[in-house]
Amino acid sequence: MQATQHSGNRLIGASIERFEDLRFLRGKGTYVADLVRPGLLQAVMVRSAVAHGWLRGIDASAARAMPGVVAVLTAADLGDAVPRIPIRLDAQASYKPFEQPVIAVDKVRYVGEPIAVVIAETQAQAEDAADAVIADIEPLPAVVAASAALTGKDLLVEAVGSNSPATITGVRGDIEAAFRDAPYVRKAHLRTHRHTAIPMEPRGLLAVWDAADGRLTLLGAAKVPYHNRRALAALMGLPESKVDLIENDVGGGFGVRGEFYPEDFLVPFAARLIGRPVRWLEDRREHLMATNHSREAECEIELACDLDGRIRGLRARSIVNMGAYIRTTGSTPPRNIAQVLPGPYAIEHVLSAVTLVVSNKTPSGTYRGPGRYESDFFRERMIDLAAKDLGIDRVEMRRRNLVREADMPWPMPTVVPLNIPSECDSGDYSVTFERCLEEFGWADKAKLAGQLVDGVRHGIAVGCYIEGAGSGKESARLILQADGRVMVNVGSSGIGQGIETVFRQIAGDLLDLPLDRIAGVQHGSTGLVEDGGGSFSSRSTVMAGTAISLAAEKLKASIKAAAARRLACSPDAVDIVEGAARGPDARTVTFAEISAEVPAADGVYSSAKRTYSYGAHAVHLTVDPGTGKVSVRDYVAVEDVGRIVNPATLHGQALGAIVQGLGGTLLEHLVYDDQGQLLTGSFADYLMPTASDFPRIDVHAMELKPSPNNPLGAKGAGEGGIIPVGGLIANAVADALGVEPYELPLSPERVWALAHGQSPPASR
Repeated sequence: MQATQHSGNRLIGASIERFEDLRFLRGKGTYVADLVRPGLLQAVMVRSAVAHGWLRGIDASAARAMPGVVAVLTAADLGDAVPRIPIRLDAQASYKPFEQPVIAVDKVRYVGEPIAVVIAETQAQAEDAADAVIADIEPLPAVVAASAALTGKDLLVEAVGSNSPATITGVRGDIEAAFRDAPYVRKAHLRTHRHTAIPMEPRGLLAVWDAADGRLTLLGAAKVPYHNRRALAALMGLPESKVDLIENDVGGGFGVRGEFYPEDFLVPFAARLIGRPVRWLEDRREHLMATNHSREAECEIELACDLDGRIRGLRARSIVNMGAYIRTTGSTPPRNIAQVLPGPYAIEHVLSAVTLVVSNKTPSGTYRGPGRYESDFFRERMIDLAAKDLGIDRVEMRRRNLVREADMPWPMPTVVPLNIPSECDSGDYSVTFERCLEEFGWADKAKLAGQLVDGVRHGIAVGCYIEGAGSGKESARLILQADGRVMVNVGSSGIGQGIETVFRQIAGDLLDLPLDRIAGVQHGSTGLVEDGGGSFSSRSTVMAGTAISLAAEKLKASIKAAAARRLACSPDAVDIVEGAARGPDARTVTFAEISAEVPAADGVYSSAKRTYSYGAHAVHLTVDPGTGKVSVRDYVAVEDVGRIVNPATLHGQALGAIVQGLGGTLLEHLVYDDQGQLLTGSFADYLMPTASDFPRIDVHAMELKPSPNNPLGAKGAGEGGIIPVGGLIANAVADALGVEPYELPLSPERVWALAHGQSPPASR
């Protein structure tokens, strides 16, 4: 496909301030907590306080007798067959026994698992009643570490006989040949730690049941409303046409928000059973213990190299701690580790096996850059280790191994048994790498590497990455309104990424309309278009943007046809100019005049091919050996994302992703004890970055190589900023202290231990 050319309007490529921000900054956003319905009831989840045990019974009699309590629901109220949450991506038959029931039945498998739901008139009454619910749980040994899970001594699902649902493998070339007689082989064992996304707004739902119409409406949808509607309708035995999911304003998503959780069934089930609207609002403690975790993985990785630093082969065996169940996207991070581990380097022979294990922790899923963040840490650490052993400059080693533009499209390892091939679509990886070194001032900063200045040691590092995005199916509908303005409806969701602005730009440019002639962008609710893929994997601009462009072509054709009838000419003779149709004799008709004659235009875009943006990051940091504190002095990121629709929103996405990555690498850590109890259940223990922590971040976006896989030429760019951060910071700390970090996070206590030649505290 050829990239669409700019029209005369030139909105695509302009840094336009986000339309969304005005209402948010004025406090005019509408979140689930703002929603009120007549007769509204409040729901509170009663959650297991035990990580692993047989659920012998629940006594809710005292709770049911308390003031304002309408109902207390347990598994017994759901019937003989308690529904299980279906897997959305990368499903395998072996995952089936590990799917999560919407409420605990005979066994609890993690602290925070729902065991009952209290419905009351007020939030306070529901919370008080929840405290009165007594669960009889016979404790079982908690399986916390992946190593313990693999022994199979204590099983989460006895009928399976194993705590490992599957092993998936990324394969390319002949790995045995690559390692045979290789002059240099290096092996290391590396770990990334469990942490998660922390949106400003925790999850929330409001369910309304219309008994007369047999219709269920669920407000608070996000990310994948069409998939969740299909899942909810099936689990509740309703026709899909009788279920509506409505998206309100969302205070951030980052992969964890909007998947199908137990509450997505329990809240609407309660509303239908009771016949009154029911609202549930997650608090921060619930979010930390109940919403998807991510990132916990370990990898034994080997590189085979020639003595000049060229990498012959990469072999790895990884283990991912999935938590108690395989949730909707739980297997996506392991899949990405299997496939993306080589990153942007031309490693022809790859074998990357990833074993999934379940444990008595909160289930895991996708979090911005799932599996890619982990992969980059494993790979980029290994490149620095190998370069040091071989006496090769680490910059030069990367330079020698980057995939060349002449080799595009570059095939990635095929994932088996899922049989998922992919390939890097286009790019010149050396350009972003060299630009990053230049912007960073590598030659000058290298003089500081390892130096002790004013009591702190200086370190620098550089790393490269790729970001895959944009496949599946997406829909858009353009509607010409009576006032001559155009409304844009899309199946993608708005979770903070600025789609109301970006999609206005695309529609306005392709229709040659100024932005004020685009009435708005409606998104994420299931009644807007026939079907939608949603917002995940950096796909919105690529997929929905292309669907808008296809719909725009249809709308223009309909406008020209309607105008031609008025102007007595051929549609081919009609030009569209700033909201009017002009005939060959210069007569015009406005869009408003012909709006009734122009049907809505639908655009549907499907693609099995992903786009791959790419880039390089560099950091200069200091380490205080006395406290273990890591301070980021300078951070430079350069990325090529194909065609850029809005540089300002792109810059914001990259900057925010980098800060998230720094928080996850240096501060955030979900810690469990040996009994499976979460020890970091509040912001007093789970540390988050603040606006003042990382002030020196410089982002440069390029549009050198548009994607050949979609007409816009766009590539996804919402996750790239976070992907290389872990490996980059670890390599810079190694450079500063002359040590070798093999595990994240690089919190002050762990860095202090490294600086003083001690083993860092073990991650639980």
